[in-house]
Amino acid sequence: MIPAVPITAVPITAVPITAVPITAVLVTALLVVLVLVVLATLARVRRLHRLHQRLDAARSALDAALVRRARAARAAGVAGPAAAALDRAGEPWDGAREDVENALGAALARLDRRALPPAVRDELADAEQLVALGRVVHNDAVRDALALRTRRLVRWFHLAGTAPPPLYAEFAVTRIAAGERPADVGSAAS
Repeated sequence: MIPAVPITAVPITAVPITAVPITAVLVTALLVVLVLVVLATLARVRRLHRLHQRLDAARSALDAALVRRARAARAAGVAGPAAAALDRAGEPWDGAREDVENALGAALARLDRRALPPAVRDELADAEQLVALGRVVHNDAVRDALALRTRRLVRWFHLAGTAPPPLYAEFAVTRIAAGERPADVGSAAS
């Protein structure tokens, strides 16, 4: 058996709670909020920068696809609109450039593709599909950049700077680029 040990009462003493001044609590809360706002702002700046880089890459790819389409159109015999499109290559999007690209697209839509050599017909179809894809990618990047530019932190702190807002590429896409095969277009035109 275990011998019984008498239990003695230990007095409980109250531990004094030191009062924290309310100003220290407010200053700490303010610093935490300030750090959170700075971190959120830095995240938006990085996102905006990545979107603008993506937009520049999409614009370059679309310009390259438009030049390829214009060269293929020139090889197919659509000389006038193709030359105008090649002259406007690399210029910023505006109404005049869209008119030139729409004129080339309309001339290509009227083209009898059955009369073209197979190599030219295939190159033209590939170029038009690249233009359609490039337009979608470019317009998606523009949409994302414009959406981010409307966020409060971006507007309040002018994170977009003085850069003009990006513009959509608004020109018609031919039926070939929309997925029809060259044989389908030639038979539909007859």
